[in-house]
Amino acid sequence: MQKEVKKITTKVLQEMKIRGEKISALTAYDYTMAKILDEVGIEIILVGDSASNVICGYETTIPMTLEAMIYHGKAVVRAVKRALVVIDMPFGTYQGDSLEALKSAIKIMKKTGASAVKLEGGEEVKDSIKRIISAGIPVMGHLGLTPQSIHKFGSYAVRATNQNEAEKLINDAKLLEKLGCFAIVLEKIPAKLGEQISRILSIPTIGIGAGSKVDGQILVLHDMLGLTTDFSPRFLRRYLNLYDLIKIAIKNYINDVKNLNFPSEKEEY
Repeated sequence: MQKEVKKITTKVLQEMKIRGEKISALTAYDYTMAKILDEVGIEIILVGDSASNVICGYETTIPMTLEAMIYHGKAVVRAVKRALVVIDMPFGTYQGDSLEALKSAIKIMKKTGASAVKLEGGEEVKDSIKRIISAGIPVMGHLGLTPQSIHKFGSYAVRATNQNEAEKLINDAKLLEKLGCFAIVLEKIPAKLGEQISRILSIPTIGIGAGSKVDGQILVLHDMLGLTTDFSPRFLRRYLNLYDLIKIAIKNYINDVKNLNFPSEKEEY
């Protein structure tokens, strides 16, 4: 008999924080990659609006639509048996109108079968978060560098390096926990601040460029596998160089086709 697969839930993540067990998370946007991530034991799969960059080729995440996120979300959920699947709510679906935010979140959950949604921001989006959570939909927060606000900040520089911004980030983190968020992504902030917030909060913190003392880590899958070559922030560790390896494989295929080495007799019917 096949061993029963334990499903990762928000409660499991909370228990991991209490035990001091680190949480691993990566992005995925399609069935094949999500299946691999799930089989090797990742706890969280984020269907990120970073698909705008690594899948669609846009410079920012802003062009991503609700329909596109649902499309990618469906593909990922179909592959996953164990991991917690979280889907980013794209720009324009929750800012400024909490009722629109609720409708968007419900649409994501009903059409994809995901476990949760993720929103960027603190005090500015509290009404949307409160309304979504009141409908029974788990929400993951996102503070620090918030890519959907790139035009507001004007750069992808490290956030909360001064006291005022650090204090606001701490207050926003406390607020998100109070509102009922089950976890918070902390992006590109000083490591000491990431550690401080992780100590203050009872909910898990997931870092991306937030140091090693947060409760978990997340990277964009295409970046950590070396499929992208034009993005090299300090926090990114490339575990493979698939960009070059794939090029070599394709060049070998082209040569085999042109030299009549593919298909061989064994590969014919």
